[in-house]
Amino acid sequence: MVQGTLQVLLVSAKKLHNSEFFGKMDPYAILKCRSHEQKSSIATDAGSEPEWNESFVFTVTDDTTELFVKLMDKDNFTADDFLGEARISLAPVYQEGSIPPTVYRVVKDQEYCGELKVALTFTPSVSDLSLFYQFLDQYTCQLVH
Repeated sequence: MVQGTLQVLLVSAKKLHNSEFFGKMDPYAILKCRSHEQKSSIATDAGSEPEWNESFVFTVTDDTTELFVKLMDKDNFTADDFLGEARISLAPVYQEGSIPPTVYRVVKDQEYCGELKVALTFTPSVSDLSLFYQFLDQYTCQLVH
């Protein structure tokens, strides 16, 4: 049973399609883990290659299988523009404990429209750790005897 804390480091994005006619885009990200959403800062005038280097924390359980990162362009006088979305499977971080900054595809209308760099760290809850240590103690005792 997976239960614990997921730390997400939103590093940067590259090759985003420019949605602005004049000036540079002001990208931001909306991170969604199940029904919980968090929003990054706005990378003002960052254009198609924003950098955030921001951390976000989510509580996760075994039915949390993906992290969604929606990229948006902040507009002052009209609705913000949807730039694309990355879907990140959480299975590898549950197994490894941490995933270094990795590039994920950003997709809009099922087409590639950029890249997103994200690092992930999973910390099991204390109850999960105690179960793990109980298992480890039993296993170690069996090896000794």
